[in-house]
Amino acid sequence: MTDLETSGDVFGVHEILEVGLVVFDPLTFEIVDKWQSKTKPERIETAKQAALDYNGYSEEKWMDAVSLKEAMKIYGEKTSDCLFCSYNVSFDWGFINEAFFRFGVTNPMSTFENHDRLDLLSIAWDRGLKNQESFSLKTACKLFDVPPEPDPHSAINGAMTAYELFKELQSK
Repeated sequence: MTDLETSGDVFGVHEILEVGLVVFDPLTFEIVDKWQSKTKPERIETAKQAALDYNGYSEEKWMDAVSLKEAMKIYGEKTSDCLFCSYNVSFDWGFINEAFFRFGVTNPMSTFENHDRLDLLSIAWDRGLKNQESFSLKTACKLFDVPPEPDPHSAINGAMTAYELFKELQSK
């Protein structure tokens, strides 16, 4: 399960600021790996202030961040045998795929053999989210009795919350 925090909503213009990843066995749901990384923005001037506020971005908090290229290398290694899954897959996949391409890092989840994506939002939609006023992860968690993402908001907290929602949806 992948969750990203970004500097806005347009990949190629805005940047990934943080990556959260939960790798789990699809049969047992046992967590195999968890990883998070803050990434150094290269074009912070293109950021939307609302996105920075939501993500809690500050130069001080991102002082030890790694380059996005380094983060993508690590992410690629950790996802070598994975199916890409996230809440609102088109958003996260757009940013991830563009970052792999931009830095020339091999994307193990975009090959002839592995090009499938699993969208948690679509699963939740089919199971009743379509009848709600909002389609957010927070709304889906409330609808399916999953604890909401804990504070502070972060990519790893979002990925863990999406993982818990996925487990709940699979049990129904």
